[in-house]
Amino acid sequence: MPEPGLAYIGGRGFNVWYLYQHLAQGTDPLGPENLLLFSCGFLTGSSAPGSARLHVNALSPLTGILGSSNIGGYAGRWLRSCDVASIAITGRASKPVYLYIDADGARLEDAAHLWGRDAFETQDKLKQTHGDNKLRVLTIGPAGENTVRFAAIMTERDHAAGRTGLGAVMGSKNLKAIVIAKGERLHFAAVTPAQKAAVRTYATAIKKSAEFKFFSRFGGAGYVKWANDFGIMGSQNYSRIGTEQIEKIDGRQLGANKVRSSGCFRCPVQCKAEIKLDKKAASEIFTRPEFEPVINLGPKCGLFDLDQITRLDNLCGRLGLDTTSAATVIAFAMDLFEKELLPGHLAGDLDLSWGNAGVMEELLNQIAAGEGLGKILGQGIRKTAETIGNGTFKHAAHVKGLELTAYHPSAIMGSALGYAVSSRGGDYNNVYASLEYSWTPDEAEKEFGTREAVNIKSIEAKGQLVKKAITTNILVDSLGLCKVPVLTLLKSFNLEHEISLLQGLTGLPYTRVDLFQTGERIAALEKLFNIRHARGDIEDSLPDMFFSPEGEPGLTRTKFETMLQDYYSAMGWSNRGIPPQPNAYP
Repeated sequence: MPEPGLAYIGGRGFNVWYLYQHLAQGTDPLGPENLLLFSCGFLTGSSAPGSARLHVNALSPLTGILGSSNIGGYAGRWLRSCDVASIAITGRASKPVYLYIDADGARLEDAAHLWGRDAFETQDKLKQTHGDNKLRVLTIGPAGENTVRFAAIMTERDHAAGRTGLGAVMGSKNLKAIVIAKGERLHFAAVTPAQKAAVRTYATAIKKSAEFKFFSRFGGAGYVKWANDFGIMGSQNYSRIGTEQIEKIDGRQLGANKVRSSGCFRCPVQCKAEIKLDKKAASEIFTRPEFEPVINLGPKCGLFDLDQITRLDNLCGRLGLDTTSAATVIAFAMDLFEKELLPGHLAGDLDLSWGNAGVMEELLNQIAAGEGLGKILGQGIRKTAETIGNGTFKHAAHVKGLELTAYHPSAIMGSALGYAVSSRGGDYNNVYASLEYSWTPDEAEKEFGTREAVNIKSIEAKGQLVKKAITTNILVDSLGLCKVPVLTLLKSFNLEHEISLLQGLTGLPYTRVDLFQTGERIAALEKLFNIRHARGDIEDSLPDMFFSPEGEPGLTRTKFETMLQDYYSAMGWSNRGIPPQPNAYP
Protein backbone atom coordinates (compact mmCIF):
# COMPACT_ATOMS: atom_id res chain seq x y z
CA MET A 1 0.00 0.00 0.00
CA PRO A 2 1.32 3.48 -0.76
CA GLU A 3 2.47 5.73 2.02
CA PRO A 4 -0.06 8.33 3.22
CA GLY A 5 0.19 11.70 1.53
CA LEU A 6 -1.84 12.45 -1.55
CA ALA A 7 -2.89 8.81 -1.32
CA TYR A 8 -4.98 9.53 1.79
CA ILE A 9 -4.43 13.29 2.40
CA GLY A 10 -5.10 13.67 6.16
CA GLY A 11 -7.96 13.73 8.67
CA ARG A 12 -10.52 11.08 7.76
CA GLY A 13 -8.36 9.60 5.00
CA PHE A 14 -5.23 9.30 7.11
CA ASN A 15 -7.18 7.78 10.01
CA VAL A 16 -8.71 4.92 8.05
CA TRP A 17 -5.34 4.17 6.43
CA TYR A 18 -3.71 4.02 9.87
CA LEU A 19 -6.46 1.89 11.38
CA TYR A 20 -6.43 -0.49 8.43
CA GLN A 21 -2.69 -0.99 8.91
CA HIS A 22 -2.60 -1.32 12.69
CA LEU A 23 -5.92 -2.53 14.13
CA ALA A 24 -6.19 -6.30 14.40
CA GLN A 25 -9.31 -8.22 13.44
CA GLY A 26 -11.27 -9.26 16.52
CA THR A 27 -10.31 -6.20 18.58
CA ASP A 28 -12.75 -5.37 21.37
CA PRO A 29 -13.95 -1.78 20.75
CA LEU A 30 -13.89 -1.13 24.51
CA GLY A 31 -10.67 -3.06 25.08
CA PRO A 32 -7.23 -1.49 25.53
CA GLU A 33 -6.10 -2.61 22.06
CA ASN A 34 -8.56 -0.37 20.25
CA LEU A 35 -6.94 2.66 18.63
CA LEU A 36 -8.45 6.11 19.02
CA LEU A 37 -7.24 8.66 16.48
CA PHE A 38 -7.64 12.44 16.40
CA SER A 39 -6.29 13.84 13.13
CA CYS A 40 -6.20 17.29 11.61
CA GLY A 41 -7.23 17.62 8.00
CA PHE A 42 -4.65 18.69 5.44
CA LEU A 43 -5.66 22.36 5.79
CA THR A 44 -6.70 22.35 9.46
CA GLY A 45 -5.14 25.26 11.30
CA SER A 46 -4.16 27.05 8.11
CA SER A 47 -5.22 30.46 6.81
CA ALA A 48 -8.00 28.78 4.82
CA PRO A 49 -11.50 29.91 5.85
CA GLY A 50 -13.46 27.17 7.62
CA SER A 51 -10.34 25.06 8.25
CA ALA A 52 -11.06 24.02 11.83
CA ARG A 53 -12.02 20.39 11.56
CA LEU A 54 -10.59 17.46 13.46
CA HIS A 55 -11.54 13.89 12.50
CA VAL A 56 -11.89 11.15 15.11
CA ASN A 57 -11.88 7.42 14.39
CA ALA A 58 -11.75 4.08 16.22
CA LEU A 59 -13.52 0.76 16.09
CA SER A 60 -17.05 1.69 17.17
CA PRO A 61 -18.54 0.13 20.32
CA LEU A 62 -22.02 0.91 18.94
CA THR A 63 -21.73 -0.64 15.48
CA GLY A 64 -18.67 -2.91 15.66
CA ILE A 65 -17.35 -1.35 12.44
CA LEU A 66 -15.68 1.96 11.58
CA GLY A 67 -16.34 4.58 14.23
CA SER A 68 -16.09 8.00 12.64
CA SER A 69 -16.93 11.51 13.74
CA ASN A 70 -15.88 15.07 12.98
CA ILE A 71 -15.57 18.01 15.36
CA GLY A 72 -15.10 21.75 14.89
CA GLY A 73 -14.43 24.65 17.19
CA TYR A 74 -10.80 25.54 17.94
CA ALA A 75 -9.22 22.28 19.11
CA GLY A 76 -7.92 21.32 15.66
CA ARG A 77 -6.33 24.74 15.14
CA TRP A 78 -4.68 24.63 18.57
CA LEU A 79 -3.37 21.12 17.96
CA ARG A 80 -1.84 22.07 14.61
CA SER A 81 -0.28 25.17 16.19
CA CYS A 82 1.69 22.79 18.43
CA ASP A 83 3.01 21.13 15.25
CA VAL A 84 0.89 18.04 15.90
CA ALA A 85 -1.13 16.64 13.00
CA SER A 86 -2.43 13.46 14.59
CA ILE A 87 -2.82 11.74 17.97
CA ALA A 88 -3.05 7.94 18.22
CA ILE A 89 -4.14 6.58 21.61
CA THR A 90 -4.00 2.93 22.64
CA GLY A 91 -3.95 0.99 25.91
CA ARG A 92 -5.74 1.87 29.12
CA ALA A 93 -4.59 4.02 32.01
CA SER A 94 -4.72 2.41 35.46
CA LYS A 95 -6.63 5.43 36.79
CA PRO A 96 -8.41 8.46 35.26
CA VAL A 97 -6.02 10.77 33.40
CA TYR A 98 -6.06 13.62 30.94
CA LEU A 99 -3.58 14.32 28.16
CA TYR A 100 -1.97 17.77 28.15
CA ILE A 101 -0.40 18.98 24.89
CA ASP A 102 1.55 22.14 24.21
CA ALA A 103 4.34 23.23 21.85
CA ASP A 104 6.93 21.50 24.05
CA GLY A 105 5.33 18.05 24.01
CA ALA A 106 2.68 15.99 25.79
CA ARG A 107 2.16 14.48 29.22
CA LEU A 108 -0.48 12.61 31.19
CA GLU A 109 -1.97 14.23 34.28
CA ASP A 110 -4.18 12.85 37.04
CA ALA A 111 -7.92 13.29 36.39
CA ALA A 112 -9.40 11.68 39.49
CA HIS A 113 -10.85 15.05 40.54
CA LEU A 114 -12.54 15.38 37.15
CA TRP A 115 -14.13 11.92 36.97
CA GLY A 116 -17.88 12.26 37.39
CA ARG A 117 -18.00 15.89 36.23
CA ASP A 118 -20.02 16.81 33.20
CA ALA A 119 -18.38 17.96 29.97
CA PHE A 120 -18.93 21.67 30.62
CA GLU A 121 -17.67 21.56 34.22
CA THR A 122 -14.61 19.60 33.14
CA GLN A 123 -13.58 22.25 30.63
CA ASP A 124 -14.04 25.06 33.14
CA LYS A 125 -12.10 23.19 35.83
CA LEU A 126 -9.15 22.45 33.53
CA LYS A 127 -8.89 26.07 32.44
CA GLN A 128 -8.85 27.11 36.11
CA THR A 129 -6.26 24.46 36.99
CA HIS A 130 -3.86 25.63 34.29
CA GLY A 131 -4.67 29.33 34.64
CA ASP A 132 -5.33 29.62 30.93
CA ASN A 133 -8.79 30.52 29.70
CA LYS A 134 -7.67 30.03 26.11
CA LEU A 135 -7.02 26.30 26.50
CA ARG A 136 -9.07 24.06 24.23
CA VAL A 137 -10.39 20.85 25.76
CA LEU A 138 -11.76 17.69 24.19
CA THR A 139 -13.63 15.85 26.92
CA ILE A 140 -16.17 13.20 27.76
CA GLY A 141 -19.02 13.51 30.23
CA PRO A 142 -20.57 10.87 32.50
CA ALA A 143 -21.86 8.96 29.45
CA GLY A 144 -18.33 8.38 28.19
CA GLU A 145 -17.09 7.40 31.65
CA ASN A 146 -19.86 4.80 31.82
CA THR A 147 -19.08 3.63 28.27
CA VAL A 148 -22.55 4.34 26.91
CA ARG A 149 -22.35 3.01 23.38
CA PHE A 150 -23.22 6.37 21.79
CA ALA A 151 -21.25 8.66 24.09
CA ALA A 152 -19.87 11.81 22.47
CA ILE A 153 -16.65 13.81 22.78
CA MET A 154 -17.29 17.50 23.46
CA THR A 155 -15.33 20.71 23.05
CA GLU A 156 -16.62 24.09 24.16
CA ARG A 157 -20.40 24.02 24.71
CA ASP A 158 -21.66 23.24 21.25
CA HIS A 159 -19.13 21.20 19.30
CA ALA A 160 -19.35 17.42 19.44
CA ALA A 161 -17.77 14.37 17.87
CA GLY A 162 -21.13 12.79 18.41
CA ARG A 163 -21.69 9.78 16.23
CA THR A 164 -20.63 6.13 16.70
CA GLY A 165 -19.72 6.22 20.40
CA LEU A 166 -16.14 7.46 20.35
CA GLY A 167 -16.66 9.02 23.78
CA ALA A 168 -17.14 5.49 25.12
CA VAL A 169 -13.79 4.48 23.62
CA MET A 170 -12.19 7.43 25.38
CA GLY A 171 -13.87 6.43 28.64
CA SER A 172 -12.76 2.81 28.29
CA LYS A 173 -9.18 4.08 28.27
CA ASN A 174 -9.74 6.12 31.47
CA LEU A 175 -8.99 9.21 29.41
CA LYS A 176 -11.19 12.04 30.65
CA ALA A 177 -9.89 14.82 28.41
CA ILE A 178 -7.30 16.10 25.98
CA VAL A 179 -6.13 19.61 26.86
CA ILE A 180 -4.39 21.69 24.19
CA ALA A 181 -2.45 24.91 24.77
CA LYS A 182 -2.06 27.19 21.78
CA GLY A 183 1.32 27.15 20.08
CA GLU A 184 2.87 29.67 17.71
CA ARG A 185 2.90 27.78 14.43
CA LEU A 186 0.41 28.61 11.70
CA HIS A 187 0.10 25.79 9.20
CA PHE A 188 0.04 26.98 5.56
CA ALA A 189 -0.03 30.66 6.49
CA ALA A 190 -1.12 33.11 3.82
CA VAL A 191 1.95 35.31 3.47
CA THR A 192 2.49 36.06 -0.21
CA PRO A 193 0.08 38.18 -2.28
CA ALA A 194 -1.01 35.08 -4.21
CA GLN A 195 -1.77 33.16 -1.01
CA LYS A 196 -3.69 36.07 0.46
CA ALA A 197 -5.65 36.42 -2.77
CA ALA A 198 -6.60 32.73 -2.71
CA VAL A 199 -7.91 33.03 0.85
CA ARG A 200 -9.74 36.28 0.12
CA THR A 201 -11.38 34.86 -3.02
CA TYR A 202 -12.63 31.82 -1.15
CA ALA A 203 -13.99 33.83 1.79
CA THR A 204 -15.72 36.22 -0.62
CA ALA A 205 -17.38 33.34 -2.46
CA ILE A 206 -18.79 32.03 0.83
CA LYS A 207 -20.09 35.45 1.86
CA LYS A 208 -21.72 36.02 -1.53
CA SER A 209 -23.51 32.66 -1.54
CA ALA A 210 -27.30 32.90 -1.62
CA GLU A 211 -27.89 31.43 1.85
CA PHE A 212 -24.92 32.93 3.71
CA LYS A 213 -26.84 35.61 5.63
CA PHE A 214 -29.65 33.22 6.54
CA PHE A 215 -27.29 30.50 7.81
CA SER A 216 -25.18 33.01 9.72
CA ARG A 217 -28.30 34.35 11.43
CA PHE A 218 -30.23 31.17 12.21
CA GLY A 219 -27.77 28.28 11.85
CA GLY A 220 -29.04 24.83 10.92
CA ALA A 221 -32.11 25.29 13.14
CA GLY A 222 -33.42 27.75 10.57
CA TYR A 223 -34.06 24.91 8.10
CA VAL A 224 -36.37 22.77 10.25
CA LYS A 225 -39.57 24.17 8.72
CA TRP A 226 -38.07 23.76 5.25
CA ALA A 227 -37.50 20.03 5.87
CA ASN A 228 -41.08 19.63 7.05
CA ASP A 229 -42.58 21.59 4.16
CA PHE A 230 -40.36 19.76 1.67
CA GLY A 231 -41.87 16.50 2.92
CA ILE A 232 -38.72 14.71 4.09
CA MET A 233 -38.78 15.05 7.89
CA GLY A 234 -39.29 11.93 10.02
CA SER A 235 -41.54 12.20 13.07
CA GLN A 236 -42.75 9.91 15.88
CA ASN A 237 -40.06 7.28 15.32
CA TYR A 238 -40.49 7.63 11.54
CA SER A 239 -44.08 6.39 11.73
CA ARG A 240 -45.01 9.66 10.06
CA ILE A 241 -43.50 12.09 7.57
CA GLY A 242 -43.72 15.66 8.84
CA THR A 243 -46.03 17.34 11.31
CA GLU A 244 -48.81 19.93 11.39
CA GLN A 245 -47.20 21.54 14.44
CA ILE A 246 -44.02 22.73 12.75
CA GLU A 247 -44.62 26.41 13.53
CA LYS A 248 -44.08 25.65 17.23
CA ILE A 249 -40.50 24.53 16.64
CA ASP A 250 -39.45 26.69 13.69
CA GLY A 251 -35.82 27.39 14.60
CA ARG A 252 -36.04 30.90 13.22
CA GLN A 253 -37.94 31.83 16.39
CA LEU A 254 -34.67 31.49 18.31
CA GLY A 255 -33.22 34.47 16.44
CA ALA A 256 -34.88 36.77 18.96
CA ASN A 257 -33.23 34.92 21.85
CA LYS A 258 -29.66 35.31 20.60
CA VAL A 259 -27.10 36.74 23.00
CA ARG A 260 -24.13 36.41 20.67
CA SER A 261 -23.00 34.50 17.62
CA SER A 262 -20.06 32.12 17.67
CA GLY A 263 -18.45 29.48 15.51
CA CYS A 264 -15.28 27.73 14.49
CA PHE A 265 -11.78 29.07 13.91
CA ARG A 266 -11.46 31.16 10.73
CA CYS A 267 -15.03 30.49 9.59
CA PRO A 268 -16.87 33.50 8.16
CA VAL A 269 -20.29 31.89 8.74
CA GLN A 270 -20.25 31.83 12.58
CA CYS A 271 -23.41 29.71 12.63
CA LYS A 272 -23.43 28.87 16.34
CA ALA A 273 -25.13 31.04 18.97
CA GLU A 274 -25.65 31.52 22.67
CA ILE A 275 -29.27 32.18 23.56
CA LYS A 276 -31.51 32.97 26.53
CA LEU A 277 -34.87 31.30 26.81
CA ASP A 278 -35.86 33.86 29.43
CA LYS A 279 -34.74 37.31 28.32
CA LYS A 280 -34.06 38.52 31.85
CA ALA A 281 -30.49 39.70 32.36
CA ALA A 282 -29.62 37.05 34.93
CA SER A 283 -31.22 34.13 33.11
CA GLU A 284 -29.32 31.00 32.10
CA ILE A 285 -27.33 30.91 28.86
CA PHE A 286 -27.90 27.99 26.48
CA THR A 287 -26.34 27.04 23.18
CA ARG A 288 -28.75 27.08 20.26
CA PRO A 289 -29.65 23.58 19.05
CA GLU A 290 -28.82 22.69 15.46
CA PHE A 291 -31.00 21.16 12.74
CA GLU A 292 -30.61 17.51 13.79
CA PRO A 293 -31.20 17.99 17.54
CA VAL A 294 -34.34 20.07 16.94
CA ILE A 295 -35.89 17.36 14.76
CA ASN A 296 -34.59 14.35 16.66
CA LEU A 297 -35.47 15.59 20.15
CA GLY A 298 -38.58 17.28 18.75
CA PRO A 299 -40.89 15.72 16.15
CA LYS A 300 -39.14 12.33 16.24
CA CYS A 301 -40.15 12.11 19.92
CA GLY A 302 -43.46 13.95 19.47
CA LEU A 303 -42.17 17.03 21.35
CA PHE A 304 -43.18 20.48 20.06
CA ASP A 305 -41.80 22.83 22.71
CA LEU A 306 -38.71 24.67 21.47
CA ASP A 307 -37.60 25.69 24.96
CA GLN A 308 -37.71 22.08 26.14
CA ILE A 309 -35.87 20.88 23.03
CA THR A 310 -33.15 23.45 23.74
CA ARG A 311 -32.83 22.31 27.36
CA LEU A 312 -32.64 18.65 26.37
CA ASP A 313 -30.04 19.37 23.68
CA ASN A 314 -27.86 21.22 26.19
CA LEU A 315 -28.29 18.38 28.68
CA CYS A 316 -26.98 15.96 26.05
CA GLY A 317 -23.93 18.19 25.67
CA ARG A 318 -23.28 18.22 29.41
CA LEU A 319 -23.71 14.46 29.73
CA GLY A 320 -21.67 13.80 26.59
CA LEU A 321 -24.40 12.03 24.61
CA ASP A 322 -24.91 11.95 20.86
CA THR A 323 -28.27 13.72 20.49
CA THR A 324 -29.27 11.75 17.38
CA SER A 325 -28.78 8.31 18.92
CA ALA A 326 -30.14 9.35 22.31
CA ALA A 327 -33.29 10.86 20.82
CA THR A 328 -33.83 7.92 18.48
CA VAL A 329 -33.65 5.31 21.24
CA ILE A 330 -36.11 7.39 23.28
CA ALA A 331 -38.44 7.68 20.28
CA PHE A 332 -38.17 3.92 19.86
CA ALA A 333 -39.13 3.39 23.52
CA MET A 334 -42.08 5.79 23.15
CA ASP A 335 -43.24 3.97 20.04
CA LEU A 336 -43.09 0.61 21.82
CA PHE A 337 -44.91 2.11 24.81
CA GLU A 338 -47.73 3.33 22.58
CA LYS A 339 -47.93 -0.06 20.82
CA GLU A 340 -47.87 -1.87 24.21
CA LEU A 341 -44.70 -3.70 23.20
CA LEU A 342 -42.51 -2.32 26.00
CA PRO A 343 -42.51 -4.74 28.95
CA GLY A 344 -43.95 -3.22 32.10
CA HIS A 345 -40.93 -4.13 34.22
CA LEU A 346 -38.78 -2.00 31.89
CA ALA A 347 -41.11 0.98 31.66
CA GLY A 348 -41.70 1.00 35.42
CA ASP A 349 -43.62 4.12 36.38
CA LEU A 350 -42.33 6.14 33.41
CA ASP A 351 -45.03 7.75 31.29
CA LEU A 352 -43.47 7.31 27.86
CA SER A 353 -46.21 9.11 25.99
CA TRP A 354 -45.13 11.11 22.95
CA GLY A 355 -43.69 14.51 23.82
CA ASN A 356 -43.22 13.96 27.56
CA ALA A 357 -40.19 16.22 28.05
CA GLY A 358 -39.84 15.41 31.75
CA VAL A 359 -39.53 11.69 31.06
CA MET A 360 -37.12 12.40 28.18
CA GLU A 361 -34.89 14.31 30.61
CA GLU A 362 -35.10 11.46 33.11
CA LEU A 363 -34.19 8.93 30.43
CA LEU A 364 -31.19 10.98 29.26
CA ASN A 365 -29.86 11.01 32.82
CA GLN A 366 -30.55 7.27 33.17
CA ILE A 367 -28.77 6.53 29.89
CA ALA A 368 -25.68 8.50 30.92
CA ALA A 369 -25.60 6.84 34.34
CA GLY A 370 -26.36 3.33 33.06
CA GLU A 371 -29.43 2.98 35.25
CA GLY A 372 -33.02 1.75 34.85
CA LEU A 373 -34.47 1.60 31.35
CA GLY A 374 -31.63 3.90 30.33
CA LYS A 375 -29.12 1.09 30.86
CA ILE A 376 -30.83 -0.92 28.11
CA LEU A 377 -31.37 2.06 25.79
CA GLY A 378 -27.71 3.06 26.22
CA GLN A 379 -26.72 -0.07 24.29
CA GLY A 380 -28.14 1.52 21.13
CA ILE A 381 -31.33 0.75 19.27
CA ARG A 382 -30.17 -2.48 17.62
CA LYS A 383 -29.07 -4.11 20.87
CA THR A 384 -32.13 -2.74 22.68
CA ALA A 385 -34.44 -4.41 20.14
CA GLU A 386 -32.50 -7.67 20.49
CA THR A 387 -32.81 -7.46 24.29
CA ILE A 388 -36.55 -6.75 24.32
CA GLY A 389 -37.46 -9.05 21.41
CA ASN A 390 -41.21 -9.60 20.86
CA GLY A 391 -41.14 -8.27 17.30
CA THR A 392 -39.74 -4.90 18.33
CA PHE A 393 -36.91 -5.05 15.80
CA LYS A 394 -39.26 -3.96 12.99
CA HIS A 395 -39.63 -0.57 14.71
CA ALA A 396 -35.86 0.00 15.18
CA ALA A 397 -34.60 2.73 12.83
CA HIS A 398 -30.92 2.02 12.24
CA VAL A 399 -28.42 0.93 9.61
CA LYS A 400 -25.47 -1.21 10.73
CA GLY A 401 -26.38 -0.40 14.33
CA LEU A 402 -26.27 3.40 13.95
CA GLU A 403 -29.50 5.27 14.60
CA LEU A 404 -30.85 7.24 11.64
CA THR A 405 -30.83 11.02 11.34
CA ALA A 406 -33.69 13.44 10.59
CA TYR A 407 -34.61 12.69 6.96
CA HIS A 408 -37.24 10.01 6.39
CA PRO A 409 -35.71 7.55 3.89
CA SER A 410 -39.07 6.70 2.31
CA ALA A 411 -39.37 10.32 1.16
CA ILE A 412 -35.99 11.06 -0.42
CA MET A 413 -34.27 8.46 -2.58
CA GLY A 414 -30.67 9.64 -2.64
CA SER A 415 -30.51 10.04 1.11
CA ALA A 416 -32.15 6.61 1.51
CA LEU A 417 -29.35 5.07 -0.52
CA GLY A 418 -26.82 7.16 1.39
CA TYR A 419 -28.09 5.86 4.72
CA ALA A 420 -27.63 2.29 3.47
CA VAL A 421 -24.09 2.62 2.09
CA SER A 422 -22.60 5.08 4.59
CA SER A 423 -19.43 3.60 6.03
CA ARG A 424 -20.36 4.47 9.61
CA GLY A 425 -23.98 3.35 9.35
CA GLY A 426 -27.27 5.21 9.01
CA ASP A 427 -26.25 8.84 8.90
CA TYR A 428 -26.93 11.78 6.59
CA ASN A 429 -23.87 13.86 7.47
CA ASN A 430 -21.44 11.10 6.48
CA VAL A 431 -22.81 11.24 2.93
CA TYR A 432 -24.39 14.72 2.69
CA ALA A 433 -26.30 14.07 -0.55
CA SER A 434 -27.79 17.57 -0.55
CA LEU A 435 -27.03 17.99 -4.24
CA GLU A 436 -30.14 15.89 -4.93
CA TYR A 437 -32.19 18.97 -4.03
CA SER A 438 -29.70 21.85 -4.24
CA TRP A 439 -28.35 21.32 -7.77
CA THR A 440 -30.37 22.45 -10.76
CA PRO A 441 -31.74 19.99 -13.35
CA ASP A 442 -29.25 21.46 -15.85
CA GLU A 443 -26.35 20.70 -13.52
CA ALA A 444 -27.71 17.20 -12.98
CA GLU A 445 -28.01 16.53 -16.70
CA LYS A 446 -24.47 17.74 -17.31
CA GLU A 447 -23.00 15.64 -14.48
CA PHE A 448 -25.20 12.52 -14.49
CA GLY A 449 -26.86 12.50 -17.91
CA THR A 450 -30.39 12.97 -16.60
CA ARG A 451 -32.37 15.79 -15.03
CA GLU A 452 -34.17 13.22 -12.88
CA ALA A 453 -31.07 12.84 -10.68
CA VAL A 454 -32.28 15.87 -8.69
CA ASN A 455 -35.86 14.63 -8.38
CA ILE A 456 -35.96 13.31 -4.82
CA LYS A 457 -38.70 10.82 -5.70
CA SER A 458 -36.83 9.34 -8.67
CA ILE A 459 -34.24 6.56 -8.48
CA GLU A 460 -32.55 7.60 -11.73
CA ALA A 461 -28.78 8.13 -11.44
CA LYS A 462 -28.93 8.02 -7.65
CA GLY A 463 -26.01 5.58 -7.57
CA GLN A 464 -23.83 8.10 -9.42
CA LEU A 465 -25.15 10.97 -7.33
CA VAL A 466 -24.38 9.23 -4.04
CA LYS A 467 -20.92 8.30 -5.29
CA LYS A 468 -20.33 12.00 -5.99
CA ALA A 469 -21.65 12.96 -2.56
CA ILE A 470 -19.62 10.37 -0.65
CA THR A 471 -16.31 11.03 -2.38
CA THR A 472 -16.74 14.80 -2.01
CA ASN A 473 -17.71 14.38 1.63
CA ILE A 474 -14.64 12.24 2.31
CA LEU A 475 -12.38 14.81 0.67
CA VAL A 476 -13.84 17.68 2.70
CA ASP A 477 -13.25 15.69 5.92
CA SER A 478 -9.72 14.84 4.79
CA LEU A 479 -8.90 18.45 3.96
CA GLY A 480 -10.22 19.61 7.34
CA LEU A 481 -12.85 21.96 5.94
CA CYS A 482 -16.40 22.46 7.19
CA LYS A 483 -19.26 21.08 5.10
CA VAL A 484 -21.54 24.06 5.74
CA PRO A 485 -19.55 26.49 3.54
CA VAL A 486 -18.48 23.84 1.03
CA LEU A 487 -21.64 21.80 0.49
CA THR A 488 -24.56 23.82 1.89
CA LEU A 489 -23.57 27.35 0.89
CA LEU A 490 -21.28 26.92 -2.14
CA LYS A 491 -22.83 23.58 -3.22
CA SER A 492 -19.30 22.78 -4.34
CA PHE A 493 -19.60 19.04 -5.00
CA ASN A 494 -16.92 19.28 -7.70
CA LEU A 495 -14.66 21.17 -5.25
CA GLU A 496 -13.92 23.85 -7.81
CA HIS A 497 -13.62 26.57 -5.13
CA GLU A 498 -11.63 24.34 -2.79
CA ILE A 499 -9.13 23.21 -5.43
CA SER A 500 -8.37 26.85 -6.28
CA LEU A 501 -7.92 27.56 -2.58
CA LEU A 502 -5.71 24.50 -2.09
CA GLN A 503 -3.50 25.31 -5.06
CA GLY A 504 -3.26 29.03 -4.25
CA LEU A 505 -2.53 28.61 -0.54
CA THR A 506 -0.16 25.63 -0.63
CA GLY A 507 1.35 25.87 -4.10
CA LEU A 508 0.70 22.15 -4.56
CA PRO A 509 -0.58 21.15 -8.01
CA TYR A 510 -3.45 18.90 -6.85
CA THR A 511 -6.10 18.57 -9.54
CA ARG A 512 -9.73 17.51 -9.46
CA VAL A 513 -8.75 14.13 -10.93
CA ASP A 514 -6.10 13.64 -8.23
CA LEU A 515 -8.48 14.47 -5.43
CA PHE A 516 -11.46 12.43 -6.59
CA GLN A 517 -9.27 9.38 -7.17
CA THR A 518 -8.16 9.85 -3.58
CA GLY A 519 -11.78 10.10 -2.40
CA GLU A 520 -12.63 6.81 -4.14
CA ARG A 521 -9.57 5.14 -2.63
CA ILE A 522 -10.55 6.23 0.88
CA ALA A 523 -14.17 5.12 0.37
CA ALA A 524 -12.94 1.69 -0.71
CA LEU A 525 -10.62 1.40 2.30
CA GLU A 526 -13.43 2.30 4.69
CA LYS A 527 -15.57 -0.47 3.19
CA LEU A 528 -12.70 -2.97 3.33
CA PHE A 529 -12.10 -2.03 6.96
CA ASN A 530 -15.75 -2.75 7.72
CA ILE A 531 -15.68 -6.08 5.91
CA ARG A 532 -12.64 -7.09 7.97
CA HIS A 533 -14.10 -6.13 11.34
CA ALA A 534 -17.79 -6.96 10.96
CA ARG A 535 -19.15 -9.95 12.84
CA GLY A 536 -20.90 -11.15 9.70
CA ASP A 537 -21.76 -9.62 6.34
CA ILE A 538 -21.87 -5.87 5.80
CA GLU A 539 -25.47 -5.28 4.78
CA ASP A 540 -25.99 -2.11 2.77
CA SER A 541 -29.71 -1.95 3.33
CA LEU A 542 -32.54 -0.26 5.24
CA PRO A 543 -34.94 -1.56 7.89
CA ASP A 544 -38.12 -3.19 6.63
CA MET A 545 -40.18 -0.34 8.11
CA PHE A 546 -39.14 1.94 5.25
CA PHE A 547 -40.07 -0.26 2.30
CA SER A 548 -43.41 -0.13 0.46
CA PRO A 549 -45.00 -3.26 -1.05
CA GLU A 550 -44.06 -3.86 -4.69
CA GLY A 551 -46.28 -1.96 -7.08
CA GLU A 552 -47.17 0.75 -4.55
CA PRO A 553 -45.78 4.31 -4.45
CA GLY A 554 -42.69 4.99 -2.36
CA LEU A 555 -39.47 3.07 -1.89
CA THR A 556 -39.82 -0.59 -2.82
CA ARG A 557 -37.11 -3.20 -2.44
CA THR A 558 -36.79 -3.47 -6.22
CA LYS A 559 -36.22 0.28 -6.54
CA PHE A 560 -33.73 0.22 -3.70
CA GLU A 561 -31.80 -2.71 -5.15
CA THR A 562 -31.58 -0.91 -8.50
CA MET A 563 -30.07 2.14 -6.81
CA LEU A 564 -27.69 -0.03 -4.76
CA GLN A 565 -26.35 -1.88 -7.79
CA ASP A 566 -25.99 1.41 -9.66
CA TYR A 567 -23.90 2.69 -6.74
CA TYR A 568 -21.68 -0.38 -6.66
CA SER A 569 -21.17 -0.11 -10.41
CA ALA A 570 -20.35 3.60 -10.20
CA MET A 571 -17.77 2.86 -7.49
CA GLY A 572 -16.21 0.01 -9.49
CA TRP A 573 -17.08 -2.55 -6.77
CA SER A 574 -18.49 -6.06 -7.14
CA ASN A 575 -22.25 -6.63 -7.14
CA ARG A 576 -21.88 -7.61 -3.47
CA GLY A 577 -20.30 -4.26 -2.71
CA ILE A 578 -16.73 -5.49 -2.30
CA PRO A 579 -14.06 -3.03 -3.52
CA PRO A 580 -10.76 -4.02 -5.11
CA GLN A 581 -7.81 -4.21 -2.74
CA PRO A 582 -6.03 -0.88 -2.03
CA ASN A 583 -3.09 -1.52 -4.39
CA ALA A 584 -5.55 -1.65 -7.32
CA TYR A 585 -6.10 2.12 -7.10
CA PRO A 586 -3.97 4.71 -8.92
